[in-house]
Amino acid sequence: MVYDPDGIRRGSRLLGVGSMGITQCIKRAVQQNRRGLATAFGARTRRWDEFADRVARLAGGLRELGVQPGDRVAVLALNSDRYLEIYAAVPWAGAVVVPLNTRWSATENVYALGDSGAVVLIIDDAFTGVARDLCAGAPSLRAIVHMGEAATPDDMSSYEDLAEHAAPMADVGRCGEDLAGIFYTGGTTGVPKGVMLSHRSLWANAAGAMHLIEGPTPDSVYLHAAPMFHAADFFGTLCTLLGGGRHAMIPGFGVEPVLAAIEQHRITHTLLVPTMVHLLVADPLVPAFDLGSLRMLLYGGSPMPEAVLRRALSVLHGCRFVQAYGQTELSPVATVLTPEYHRFDGPTAGKLASAGRATSCCEVQVVDPAGSELPRGAVGEIRVRGLNTMLGYWNKPAETAATFRDGWVYTGDAGRMDAEGFLFVVDRVKDMIISGGENIYTVEVENACVKHPAVSQCAVIGIPHEAWGEAVHAIVVPRAGARLSAEELIAHCRQLIAGYKCPRSIEFRTEPLPLSGAGKVLKRELRRPYWEGRDRQVN
Repeated sequence: MVYDPDGIRRGSRLLGVGSMGITQCIKRAVQQNRRGLATAFGARTRRWDEFADRVARLAGGLRELGVQPGDRVAVLALNSDRYLEIYAAVPWAGAVVVPLNTRWSATENVYALGDSGAVVLIIDDAFTGVARDLCAGAPSLRAIVHMGEAATPDDMSSYEDLAEHAAPMADVGRCGEDLAGIFYTGGTTGVPKGVMLSHRSLWANAAGAMHLIEGPTPDSVYLHAAPMFHAADFFGTLCTLLGGGRHAMIPGFGVEPVLAAIEQHRITHTLLVPTMVHLLVADPLVPAFDLGSLRMLLYGGSPMPEAVLRRALSVLHGCRFVQAYGQTELSPVATVLTPEYHRFDGPTAGKLASAGRATSCCEVQVVDPAGSELPRGAVGEIRVRGLNTMLGYWNKPAETAATFRDGWVYTGDAGRMDAEGFLFVVDRVKDMIISGGENIYTVEVENACVKHPAVSQCAVIGIPHEAWGEAVHAIVVPRAGARLSAEELIAHCRQLIAGYKCPRSIEFRTEPLPLSGAGKVLKRELRRPYWEGRDRQVN
């Protein structure tokens, strides 16, 4: 079940990572700051000693429900302080956490529950209505735990009863290569895959990047605005736990809730995807809130348009920005672009289009199809190896072998590296358009389109073309009240990129582009109408 590339265990021991686990961070925080605040959710706050006591009782409660070491415990809920307690209590009990995507359909989550063999499902009020359907489709489930604010349904166990009244148990000490969580991904490309992340990979990933994101520290307050089920926010979670900082949560992203939380809790750090950053800094409500406490904004998950970044740097002028690149299989960060490179002029300018450089826990290369490293500047597939890599895909040995080769995770992303080791991600390999024999990377076309002042969102896909094989097609959401024609946008693009890269056709729509739970545009849905009925999805 566990894929163990050569050298990982040896490297873990040499660096001391093998003895480290998620729960170690909790015990350290209690030891050093037991009366300090650990979490804030709405008006509810808890100290570190209270947090740790609840975690030990929740772990004991899970054991009373029949959870054994190695069992999987799934959670389907919006962000809350209780979600963080689950992330600590499940490994405390020796079990494995399975965070479910809150934006998936019931069918997709039934698949994840069945595939993982989860024995307990923890849900909040937002998902009480679908819990029974999920349970009916997942025969491995033995119990449902309700952790909402409303009354607990009769056929479910009460989360608060477990957290307040179950007998506390000692931490079993999961660490190193022990499986910590199964994070489902790949819903944008087909059947979801359960990425197995160990305590080693999660701990090393956070420890290896903390100095690059300048904290957090004990006086930091991290806002969970991105979904807590996602590995990206879990990265922020562990960095904050390692630094001994405080956690504040809002149920989900919304411009006004984010602004209010920053002001109320004096947020210092947060993580947002570029779509969220765009919505935040463009909102007229921003001047009405005191955002002076915010000192670090970490972003990633998709390319950040230059126009959005310029606006963000202007609006949040007291905040420093950090870009992270990676994927769930990497726990999830591989490279970081630090604040000093977020400049449009001066000696550090010119790196802003990059995803930064490798963190201290991994090695990054750009390779050809044979796996040979390419010269600097050449475009190839990005691969990563190090202490942050996954154990493999749950119950999918063939997919594991295809992605995890000779100790390297092959990301499926196309990129190039410059002479100083800065990685430039140009596209997903599968999203590359081949038109008339020319390779066209869609991110370059999208970046050109969104620089037009009338464009709010843009996604570029390849569609079938009898003569060229594939043609560049842009789906564009104009800004409210703006007027824009296809001819005008194509002419604008021609000023920025080569003519063969420009859209051959443009579709305008008023509704936002479809997004995954992680905030990425679902290009599969955009491509489907053009490729239906064809045996192949490329020409």
